[in-house]
Amino acid sequence: MCDDITASAEEAALEESTQERGGISRRQFAAMSAAVAMVACAKPSDGKTAALSETTVHIQTPDGMADAFFVHPAKGKHPGVILWPDVGGLREVFDVMGRRLAAAGYAVLVVNQYYRSAPAPVLTSFAEWRTPVGQARLGPMIAAVTSAGVARDGAAFVAWLDTQGAVDKHKGIGSQGYCMGGPFAIRTAAAAPGRVRAAASFHGAGLVGTTADSPNRLLATTQAAFLIAIGRNDDARAPGDKDALRAAADAAKRPAEIEVYPADHGWCVADTPIYDAAQAERAWGRLLALYAKL
Repeated sequence: MCDDITASAEEAALEESTQERGGISRRQFAAMSAAVAMVACAKPSDGKTAALSETTVHIQTPDGMADAFFVHPAKGKHPGVILWPDVGGLREVFDVMGRRLAAAGYAVLVVNQYYRSAPAPVLTSFAEWRTPVGQARLGPMIAAVTSAGVARDGAAFVAWLDTQGAVDKHKGIGSQGYCMGGPFAIRTAAAAPGRVRAAASFHGAGLVGTTADSPNRLLATTQAAFLIAIGRNDDARAPGDKDALRAAADAAKRPAEIEVYPADHGWCVADTPIYDAAQAERAWGRLLALYAKL
């Protein structure tokens, strides 16, 4: 999960981008990547605009009051979706991703996984995570997010969505996560198996383990279909994970699309140096195909 090896890949991508752009500074790159994120994530998949309603909400969980960004089409009822951000947490790039998904016809709850420690945003860009200050700030927050806590959160978020007028309770709920949020999406499906019918992990971390609450072990406790998109550098380090996930899904008789993408860890999030627009769009298309069956 965004460790030293993925940091090295980001450094290489940043160096290449810097050379291609005529030697811009890291600060300029961070500003540019934020601007790119706005454009790359904002367009609806069908190229049309939609009237949206959005607000910051607060949700009572067993562990405290969680803040989140809730966005949905201004009219009608729509399938609910829970979006778990990457290690950098809930920030503008994920608000924009939520808006794009809402424009495609979903009621999207983009959650702050660090609510136990601080309201969002805890960082304003992914670039901050790669600084000593950013890592010192996030370290204790990451430690406070436990597997059991995520399961409690997921159940609370599902229950909250079902109280909202914009959510169609006759449809299933989707759950998706990026980086550290990848396993959280699966934990949410296990925490509310009667409601979560689709879960997607994009360059997710720690999906395979031997304990009873490891995400691969949880597939059998769900009623969801899965999309598991794996970064090529993650696969290079743990080539057996895709096979373990395939075996777990088959044993659980859960539909699962499991693929190693020709892109590195973090490729789906537009404010990271590793962002790959073409592969991010392909992953987005597969997500919409998954949610079409909710």
